[in-house]
Amino acid sequence: MSTLRQRKGETTHKPRAGGPSTGHTEPEGSSRNAFRIAYLAFGSLVAVLLYLYPNLILQVVEQWTGSSQADSSILTAGYGVDFSADVEKRDAVVEAFKHAWLAYERDAMGDDEYHPISHKGSNLTQAGGIGYTVADSIDTMLMMGLDEEYKRAREWVATKLSFDRDANFNTFETTIRVLGGLLAAYHLSNEDPIFLEKAVDLGDRILTTFDTPSGLPLTMVNLGRQMGVADPDYPGLVSTAEVATLQLEFRYLTVLTDEDIYWKKAEKVMAVIKAARMPPGLATIFMNYQEGRFVPAAIRLGSRGDSYYEYLLKQYLQTNRTEDVYREMYIDTMDAIQSHLVQTSMNKRLTYTAELIPERGRNGELSWRLTPKQDHLVCFLGGSLMLGAVTTEALVGDVPVPPSAQLLTPQGVRDWKTGAELIKTCMATHETATGLAPEIVHFRIPSDGVDSMLQGEAPQDWYIKGARPGQFPPLDARYILRPETVESLFLAFRVSGDKKYRDWGWEIFQAIEKYCRIETGGYASVVNVDELPVRHEDKMETFLMSETLKYLYLLFADASVLPLSDYVFNTEAHPFPVFNPPLRTGFS
Repeated sequence: MSTLRQRKGETTHKPRAGGPSTGHTEPEGSSRNAFRIAYLAFGSLVAVLLYLYPNLILQVVEQWTGSSQADSSILTAGYGVDFSADVEKRDAVVEAFKHAWLAYERDAMGDDEYHPISHKGSNLTQAGGIGYTVADSIDTMLMMGLDEEYKRAREWVATKLSFDRDANFNTFETTIRVLGGLLAAYHLSNEDPIFLEKAVDLGDRILTTFDTPSGLPLTMVNLGRQMGVADPDYPGLVSTAEVATLQLEFRYLTVLTDEDIYWKKAEKVMAVIKAARMPPGLATIFMNYQEGRFVPAAIRLGSRGDSYYEYLLKQYLQTNRTEDVYREMYIDTMDAIQSHLVQTSMNKRLTYTAELIPERGRNGELSWRLTPKQDHLVCFLGGSLMLGAVTTEALVGDVPVPPSAQLLTPQGVRDWKTGAELIKTCMATHETATGLAPEIVHFRIPSDGVDSMLQGEAPQDWYIKGARPGQFPPLDARYILRPETVESLFLAFRVSGDKKYRDWGWEIFQAIEKYCRIETGGYASVVNVDELPVRHEDKMETFLMSETLKYLYLLFADASVLPLSDYVFNTEAHPFPVFNPPLRTGFS
């Protein structure tokens, strides 16, 4: 068991040498033996209880000492945890998925996006769509055993899905949602060839985006003309997250086809990123695709940065922990995050990640300003850190659940604790009128001026910037059915066995049901999470069915469903099997 640490501000009382007598004397003779026997018996009883009921004993100790289990976060290994399905909650999530899917199928089958209030669909381009919602949802149907829904979706893919569209689609989104969805459907359907056929067709079209001087792929792809297209809004630049979140999909495509080109194109990106490493191991959100280098821009774990950090770990796990270069890159980056981005809030000491914003001085010198802003997207990190702690930073091959601190490196213990605390913080951002978390929060710092701005109504730790009473809510206040917190809850439950993660997931699910569900079918985004009655935005993001409901289903399902030892999930929650790599890593 981890040592319960003394809390800040508390003192430990010890008898002073030569101090006054307590009035107690040690038993002598037979009384002394009886005392020893009783003492040993009591110690044995405590040991047995600690072995059988560690959480209960920890709670008693916490109440007695005033300390908190959160101080240590690592639990004692060796006792049983209940990974059986919570059938009632699992099935409630299945019904929610059906409520979403059947409305989409009724009103917008084949369209990229769905608008549940107006009962219609829309496509991402004027040339037509490529079935974003269908491809993104099929593997969820297979997991949930929704055979009839799956058969109809498969029929649409086989007969109507076409990528011959003379229009520009986002390379990253098309890869993680459509290509990832097709690859996962191929695996979960016992290798139905139609899904691989479509995946190869799409993968070949996307490959053209990698034809740049550095090998970094372009932001857009014209699928019909099979050519990469630069982003006119950011000339010469590509997003770090977008170029570094294609690797799981293209490497798996090589495994399935024996065609090395997919692997090599995707891996070249990682070699470029490693060579361009900025001290102290953090990445800005933009790179120059001509020169293959980072440019001065924000450093953050939210939009345009998030999944780069996520895939460092997942690339190592995908190839059965055989490619040490990804483990080294991951550990290097997590060290940098811990040293430069992890912060604590003013009052409740919530752990969060800040952003670094570049600023130029009068003489052109570059400095970095720390900003206490955290996107909801960052909430993936808590579960990812806990998973990384028991894989990349484990001292043994298979760490038991829950893990013991003695089986992890000091960095692993650190990352586990930080991950658990980040999840608590993300749950704290759900403490709104709706129980839903906003898109972006800012954390209090002494110089923020929030007290005077809100005239006595300022929150203690975090707030939604610009959300003033009586004014139209900013985009930061939205909840758009995002999955990141429930993703972390799923991972945390699988690696810890702690029931609180299921409890928190159920709270989020109930809030979605209460405030996002449209009775005629589907779910809609909420304009302001702190406003009642709620106002809706007429849009159901595809990741509701692909990620949010899938991760909730897996949270309540038996842990034998897609075990983390055998699967890695892409950033859109599409599961790929772990494999031994067919190629040797091409860089170090």
